[in-house]
Amino acid sequence: MQPAVNLWPLLGVAVIVAGFLLRANPVLVVVAACGVTGAAAFMPVAAILESLGSAFVKTRNLPLILLLPLAAIGLLERFGLRERAQTAIAKVRSATAGRLLIVYLFARETSAAAGLTSLGGQASMVRPLVAPMAEAAAETQYGALPDHVRHRIRAMSAATDNVGLFFGEDIFVAFGAIVLMQTILNAEGIAVDPLHMALWGIPTAITAFIIHAWNLRRLDAEIRRTMAKVVGTA
Repeated sequence: MQPAVNLWPLLGVAVIVAGFLLRANPVLVVVAACGVTGAAAFMPVAAILESLGSAFVKTRNLPLILLLPLAAIGLLERFGLRERAQTAIAKVRSATAGRLLIVYLFARETSAAAGLTSLGGQASMVRPLVAPMAEAAAETQYGALPDHVRHRIRAMSAATDNVGLFFGEDIFVAFGAIVLMQTILNAEGIAVDPLHMALWGIPTAITAFIIHAWNLRRLDAEIRRTMAKVVGTA
């Protein structure tokens, strides 16, 4: 019989959820979650502080890695990246917001499946390129968009990136979550091949693509109905 698994350390997840719902300081929330998790796992206070310190030392260069690309993207936006993207997509008469996002969903999911998870992202791709191009595609069809339609397109652009990354990277055999699951299962005496786990991610990824592509088609219909009402009340 396998030993019972201690689930009390999962209280740290509840602390994170509660902290973000209360909009508390993210650093304090994470530190509190670490403390609760360590206490629930019966770790000594010294061991908890040592783990926090080690994690800080290992990731102290992370802000620099994140800030440098953001600075480059900010400069590109200042010198007309968004406008160029909007002008380029406006020339494609058959493009709609939904169709454009379906193409991006396919590109994002397939590239993530190949391990290229850094090719997209909210700050590096969605905000400066994908969302402006989707807005421009809708404006080419209907003219000026109301703010709520524009915000809806931006939200779906961000959701498309999340869906493509989340379900695409599960197919990559060297993805950290697959390695983590294999390690946990091996510790419980369950032998699992990482390649086999990755292959089982393919049906889920295909299903996610179909469902979200259908939602993007509905987005086009929603924009069409909304703009028809706007024109009718004008």
